[in-house]
Amino acid sequence: MFRFSPEQRDFIKTHIKGRTVPELTIIFNKHFGTELKQSQMRAFKTNNRLTNGVDSTFKKGSVPANKGKKGMTTGGVATQFKKGNKPHNYKPVGSERVNGDDYVDIKIADPNKWRGKHLILWEKHNERPVPKGHAVIFGDGDRRNFAPGNLLLVSRSQLAILNKKGLIQGSAELTKTGIIMADIYSKIGQRRNKRKS
Repeated sequence: MFRFSPEQRDFIKTHIKGRTVPELTIIFNKHFGTELKQSQMRAFKTNNRLTNGVDSTFKKGSVPANKGKKGMTTGGVATQFKKGNKPHNYKPVGSERVNGDDYVDIKIADPNKWRGKHLILWEKHNERPVPKGHAVIFGDGDRRNFAPGNLLLVSRSQLAILNKKGLIQGSAELTKTGIIMADIYSKIGQRRNKRKS
């Protein structure tokens, strides 16, 4: 980290007016024989709340510097994607991946649309979309077991109770019992709330 001496600080404050960061960096390095980077000068300016007094905002009616220069770039043309080329990590529609939550996703559309495999398989088996406000869970807790009997549809409120009470068990049959218990817990909670009001 570059430490500015009091003399260097005064120099910047004295010479900042009317100069851009690149210009100020050049004269600073020339004067002190340093190799300060523009990013360091910019940080110093920001940290010390210094301005150069130059209004660099784009004014209405001004002509942009790159007007009429089609495809103007600052380099990297050789590495740009050509039309029709695909990146090295491109996955075709139908590909599978494991996401950050350890669920298997299937790519359903380009450029990059993925959906949970368990949702797709549940909908295919049941011939209807997953209803709004519902989730599909793995009855035995194994996120790689896509057997139709292991994919269970639950409401979000049931899921909250299942998670809170630890009712998702090591088998789909036990978890189905857990769903019934979640409904009972929900009814008990509703009755308690009615009594309080």
